[in-house]
Amino acid sequence: MTRPDTGGIRVKRGVRILARRPVVLAGLDGAAWLLSMVTFAALRMDIASGPVPWGGVITLGLSATVLHAGFGWVVRLHQGRAMMGSFEEMLLLGGVTGSVGIVIVIADAVAAQPLVPRTVPVAASFMTFALVAWWRAGWRRIRELGGRNQPDTGSTPVLIFGAGDGGCQLVNSMMRDPRRTWRPVGLLDDDSHKRYRRLRGVPVMGTFDDLADVVAQTGCRTLVVAIPSAGGELMRTVESRAAALHLDLKVLPGVAELLNGQVAVSDLRSLEVGDLLGRHQIDTDVGAVAGYLTGRRVLVTGAGGSIGSELCRQIHRYAPAQLIMLDRDESALHAVQLSIQGRAMLDTPDVVLADIRDTQQILEIMEKRRPEVVFHAAALKHLPMLEQYPAEAVKTNVWGTLAVLDAAKAAGVRRFVNISTDKAANPVSVLGYSKRIAEGLTAAAAMDTGETFLSVRFGNVLGSRGSVLTAFTAQIEAGGPVTVTDPDVTRYFMTVQEAVQLVIQAAAIGEAGEALVLDMGAPVRIDDVARRLIGMSGRRIEIVYTGLRQGEKVHEELFGDGEPDRRPVHPLVSHIAVPAVEPATVQAIDLWSGPGQVVETLRETCEKMSAGVSTRSVPWVSR
Repeated sequence: MTRPDTGGIRVKRGVRILARRPVVLAGLDGAAWLLSMVTFAALRMDIASGPVPWGGVITLGLSATVLHAGFGWVVRLHQGRAMMGSFEEMLLLGGVTGSVGIVIVIADAVAAQPLVPRTVPVAASFMTFALVAWWRAGWRRIRELGGRNQPDTGSTPVLIFGAGDGGCQLVNSMMRDPRRTWRPVGLLDDDSHKRYRRLRGVPVMGTFDDLADVVAQTGCRTLVVAIPSAGGELMRTVESRAAALHLDLKVLPGVAELLNGQVAVSDLRSLEVGDLLGRHQIDTDVGAVAGYLTGRRVLVTGAGGSIGSELCRQIHRYAPAQLIMLDRDESALHAVQLSIQGRAMLDTPDVVLADIRDTQQILEIMEKRRPEVVFHAAALKHLPMLEQYPAEAVKTNVWGTLAVLDAAKAAGVRRFVNISTDKAANPVSVLGYSKRIAEGLTAAAAMDTGETFLSVRFGNVLGSRGSVLTAFTAQIEAGGPVTVTDPDVTRYFMTVQEAVQLVIQAAAIGEAGEALVLDMGAPVRIDDVARRLIGMSGRRIEIVYTGLRQGEKVHEELFGDGEPDRRPVHPLVSHIAVPAVEPATVQAIDLWSGPGQVVETLRETCEKMSAGVSTRSVPWVSR
């Protein structure tokens, strides 16, 4: 037996209802005008003890009905331009009703013989708006309650922490979701002013301190944190309480990760360690950023790396005249081009295969492509490897940076951003030495050109290639053990999006020769990170302490000795004056003298920078 196509019947019925919608809505609005006119005419004449001019009442009421339908057609009021009962529809209703009211009041006033007393159409206009708005709001409320009362056999009941804009948008998205994957049954919020609030009928049931009681009352096993700006301390508290109650924890991504700042069900994801470490979002001045990127030729070295690829993706949003992505890794270039353009043929001018160690090639590329803005992200960054091979650090991080700087000067680059690291503050490692010297070379180039050549210094980037989180995750997946150098080691962390946002911000607000440093909050114990990752995995994994390696600090620093924490432009960005390093000083490094002597030369150069001993210095101008 063939089952009837009930889905097709519902679709046809829905089409017929939508086709009748304008007629039904216009008819109901017209009835509101007639009812209002009759009501106030009767009240007015009852007070005046005179006969009701029913002919004039009906004439004026029908005129208002026709005008309302006409004005409504112009703004598509009855054709579904706005959602039924929404704020947008209320604005349209107010405009149409007010316009009709003005017309009939003026017409009745200028008539030789008024059809009705002049106060009647004025009062009727207000009553009409109240009626049409009331029944629309009532219709929307009935539909919402009807949707909530439908059986949700496949949906998951959830509690939502956060009754602000994020929570409101999330509840609306859950209600509109045709699959009904999530069903909000209650909200929690620590703001006492929201104690009695209801969002789409979902009540605020208490503060976060009431979590255990609300869970017992509702039986929910899933908690959603709808606070995109939540910090690490709050997220750690939420995670601990949720774990104690055996709740499945879901979160909304940070503000910077949301598309156009709008929250949707599809944005929900499981808790990540980055949420526990904190979100230090920078409020970037988009106008300033777009001003120096839009319509300009921009070159990014190391474009295939973690920072470089995210730089390219964010720069692409500002519509540069040309985005030139340079890297020595062809596979990395393929990946970044694919992520930006959706295709990666590697046969277009926007990808350049080159090594920054090749001085002549870099010069030819710069002179041919003439970039106006350069972001220098190419570098060797693994501390233990560079401790073994310091000559390689010199070739890439020092001489490679110098090659890019010289080429940029020859090509007339106006803005140059060198990406540095917090290990350049009071450096004790080859990586720190080489990046500190790169900052000094950038400052010297700023003096030579008078252009905005500067550096950006930040800490560990979550999820980047070779990061501690990547290593821990791989060790956990392999069954352990997880290796930690020392139980007291702390590091600063930030997401790749935050790091890139700082880099872009730097070129907009930084001054020539500076190093800009992001306020990354409190440092995080690596041991805590390892234990939280293990806890999130639900597995029993051993932690083994291996001891600090050569060149590693127990606690990383953001500022070197004598570097003041000045924040003249942005409250989260510090500006540091960097002593210039004469290029001839680093060009004279003898790589054949042996690893020990190379390291000693790098250390001595950095000590001279810290002591202010330099053939040139960058003047610090107080702002």
